[in-house]
Amino acid sequence: MKVFRAAVIDDEAQAAKMVARALEKLGFAVEIFGLGHAFLARMEESPFQLVFIDLKLPDMNGIEILETLKTAYENVEAVIITGNASIPSAVEATAKGASNYIVKPFRLQEARMVAREALEKLELREENRRLKEALQEAPPLKDFLGTSAAMLDVFAMIRKVAGVNCNVLLQADTGTGKERAAKAIHDLSPRKGNTFVSFNCGGFTEELISSELFGHEKGAFTGATATKIGLLESANGGTVFLDEIGEMPVNMQVKLLHVIQERRILRVGGTQPIDLDIRIIAATNKDLQEAISTGEFREDLFYRLNVIRIYLPPLVDRKEDVPLLANHFLDIFNARFGKSVKSIAPQVMDILTQYNYPGNVRELENIIQRAVALADDDVVGIRELPPDLLNLSFSNLCAPGLLPLEEVERRHIMQVMEAVGCNKGLACTILGIPRTTLWRRLKKYGLEGEDD
Repeated sequence: MKVFRAAVIDDEAQAAKMVARALEKLGFAVEIFGLGHAFLARMEESPFQLVFIDLKLPDMNGIEILETLKTAYENVEAVIITGNASIPSAVEATAKGASNYIVKPFRLQEARMVAREALEKLELREENRRLKEALQEAPPLKDFLGTSAAMLDVFAMIRKVAGVNCNVLLQADTGTGKERAAKAIHDLSPRKGNTFVSFNCGGFTEELISSELFGHEKGAFTGATATKIGLLESANGGTVFLDEIGEMPVNMQVKLLHVIQERRILRVGGTQPIDLDIRIIAATNKDLQEAISTGEFREDLFYRLNVIRIYLPPLVDRKEDVPLLANHFLDIFNARFGKSVKSIAPQVMDILTQYNYPGNVRELENIIQRAVALADDDVVGIRELPPDLLNLSFSNLCAPGLLPLEEVERRHIMQVMEAVGCNKGLACTILGIPRTTLWRRLKKYGLEGEDD
């Protein structure tokens, strides 16, 4: 794990040491400076990722340091240290790029909460950097991403079967990337220079499927005003991907079996057989062996297609791939929409990794597309997620049933305290309660933490 460097710039030794203690508890490597110029010289030698800046220093103003940091160092996180009388200046500093501020005199717990929030941002930025580097390296397969053990097994199987001229059956749910897997097999095979065509067998009549796959001769039926080359013939020498093969009508299954056995086709209305050299990759989300037992699928066709079977796991079984995929889609839709959304907020990524994705990778892609389209800032936040996803996530995180009133109160107080950087005065104003009431609630819910 990367160790982040933090600097504390404050000429009050006690306050500086307290912040340093909070940072060290979180794993930061900390250095303390009493003067702004000394810090800036050290920053040039060895940059810090997080800086706590007192607004009033003996040699310069904290705002000057902040402006220098934001001009010269793109990814540094800055937190302002201020007294009560300088809160307006701290607010001005946040407008100029400071991520937060704490007000003297503060408690150790307050400094720790602000430091923890900064650490989350740094960790997210580091994770995004790592993921982008992973995407820039040669991916396992073109347009087919994943670093989970399940997907590495899939990639290995695809590479193994690609060079073998046999039919393949992909067993997978909708949205798992069946066509991408089929295309990857084609692109790695000796047929890669020839045509790849795909056809979805679901929801079409036997006549339409027959016309699309086999083509027809002019005058074969009413409306056939010209000869049409079918998909199978157009892919001669290449690969044909048949999705939802389990939905193909039984009579069409007989015709497809004949094509596989004889390696030739007959156009609808035609009399002259046409030799055919194709590889078939079929896909289904059905249990074809069960369909065989009910008479919905031919056993002989199943064995012709099922020479090698590859199982594509649903996204719920490879959730460790969610951040990689989400950042990949973030880059795609930034380019498509002309946006510059840089990252996904930690709490959003938590929701995304906990969601079960009935629509699999395609659903995640749609969620990120929506988020990028709606984002006003450079970070995807909670408000950019679909309401139904938030509702489901809330239910998953909070367990069945409604929360007790005390738990609602505890969470709300904690949220307000985090939002105001543990400034109790501001928290009391927002909550509409006296300071003594807030103190009792913090003590009751164990939110006070360690003593100063």
